[in-house]
Amino acid sequence: MFILFFLMWVIFNGSLTLEIALFGVAVAGLMYGFLCKFMDFSFHKDLQMWRCFGLILLYLAVLFVEIIKANVKVTLLILTSRRKVEPMLIHFRTDLRSKTARTVLANSITLTPGTITVSLEENEFVVHCLDKDMSEGMEESVFVKLLRKMEEVAL
Repeated sequence: MFILFFLMWVIFNGSLTLEIALFGVAVAGLMYGFLCKFMDFSFHKDLQMWRCFGLILLYLAVLFVEIIKANVKVTLLILTSRRKVEPMLIHFRTDLRSKTARTVLANSITLTPGTITVSLEENEFVVHCLDKDMSEGMEESVFVKLLRKMEEVAL
């Protein structure tokens, strides 16, 4: 996180001189210290994030692809309304251990067109789907599998 803060400092300044670099190190250090003291952050969590960096990039790529696929499904559902749309609520439980992973899953479901996470309590999800076809396999989706891998790497 310190490196990210420093890089943001350099980008916002638009150039890199010795003076800007020294001030950047000081500001990044102060911000990192603030995170550690008041936001329940630590160097250990920073290392976990770097270990998962490749999986995070993969997750974002998969999320992007799933959003595109869902957009196509919703567009086809709207444009070719030959059959009756059957919206539904589904309930499922997940075995994801961390609150962060469950929250990321809930947000990924909501970002995907045609589905909205209605409720998340502990490890139980309630999701509204625009059509019953969109609800199939949600509890064992590619999102859940990648989040499990991230949890394994982080521990």
